[in-house]
Amino acid sequence: MDEIVTPRLRLRRALPSDLEAMHAVLAHPVATRYWSRLPHASIELTRAWLAGMIASPPELSDDFVIEHEGRVIGKAGFYRVPEIGFILHPDSWRRGFAAEALAALIPRVFARFPIDAIVADVDPRNASALALLERLGFVRTGYAERTFQLGEEWCDSVYLSLARPSM
Repeated sequence: MDEIVTPRLRLRRALPSDLEAMHAVLAHPVATRYWSRLPHASIELTRAWLAGMIASPPELSDDFVIEHEGRVIGKAGFYRVPEIGFILHPDSWRRGFAAEALAALIPRVFARFPIDAIVADVDPRNASALALLERLGFVRTGYAERTFQLGEEWCDSVYLSLARPSM
């Protein structure tokens, strides 16, 4: 099984048995406040989302669930390379888990894929995600208004990029 182990985390490929844990994340209105989808109203939505994550082709994707102390707390990675994404259950916030996971994923994706940069699309209201990505070396490359609609709300985007390290 493809996995990454950090001092506190295990990042591994998603399994059907992750359904309940990922539903707890994706149905949580605080966790999904700045996510690209509304909170999952049913476990069937999460089942379909998880099936897509599991079926994502390895030549296009490098996506992982995050475990801490044997419990799935979220996901991080690249549903479609080169765009990075992550979401954790709020019970796991402010403990450095996202930073630890992303710091392990970034060199891996540069080693696996012939890309010039990793990109991110972040809601500008998500100050924590922006600060984390900037600490990891991402730079802001653009801003756009009304890039996607969630329910009745239009959301803007801050675009960021992390260039491949020079050898």
